[in-house]
Amino acid sequence: MAAYPITSTPGRTAAGKNPTADKLLLAASELMIASNSIEVSLSEIAQRSGVNAALVKYHFGNKDGLLLALLARDAATEMTNLDYLMAQMIPATAKLRLHIAGIIKAYYQFPYMNRLIHYLLHESSNEAADEVSKFFIGPLFAFHSRLLKEGFDAGEFRAVDPVLFYTSLIGACDNLFFSRHAMSRALGVGPVTDEVCRDYVAHMEAMLFGGMLVHNKAGATAG
Repeated sequence: MAAYPITSTPGRTAAGKNPTADKLLLAASELMIASNSIEVSLSEIAQRSGVNAALVKYHFGNKDGLLLALLARDAATEMTNLDYLMAQMIPATAKLRLHIAGIIKAYYQFPYMNRLIHYLLHESSNEAADEVSKFFIGPLFAFHSRLLKEGFDAGEFRAVDPVLFYTSLIGACDNLFFSRHAMSRALGVGPVTDEVCRDYVAHMEAMLFGGMLVHNKAGATAG
C-alpha cells in the first residue's frame, strides 16, 4: 500500500522513495507523540525536520495532506499484516487473538492515530475522509467480515454482525487512548503503558470471546 494516497499533484511521491517527505512525516510523528496532540504547526515540523516549510506544499499539498500521508504511513504495516494473518493456517480464534493485540499495539505505537482518524474523517475535506475509508476503514472491515465468516463456518464463532463487531473492537481500542486524558482527571488513572496495553488486550479477549465463542457440550470453547 502506498503511504501517500493522493499522487495526482506533481511532486507528491510514494512512501519511502523521497527522503525529504519522509523527514517531514517523521518530524510530525515525533512532535505529536511528544506533545500528545495533533495540533502541531508547519513551522514546528519544518524546524524539527530541518526542511523548509514550503516543501510541505510541494510534497503533500497542505498540512491536511501531510496528516493524511502520516496516517497512511502508520496504517500501512497493520493493513499488510491483515493479509498475512488471514493466510495463516491457524484457527480463526487464534487469528482474532493476534489481531486484537496487533490493533492495540498499533494505537500504542502511534498514540495520535485515533485523533488523526477523527480529524480526517470529520473535520477535514470529503476527499480526505474518502481516502481514510479506502486505506484504513474499508480494509479493516473487510478483514473482520472474512474472519468472522471463517470462524462461523469452522464452528468456532457464533453468528456476529461485522458492523457491530468493528464498532465494538475499534471503538474500544480508540477510547483507550482518546478518553484516557479525561479519565485521568476524573478517576486518577495513569497514562497508557506497556502493562496497561497487556491488561487491555486480556480484557478485550475476555469480553469478545465471552460473547462470540461457541461452547461445546463439555463446557470448553472452540479454538
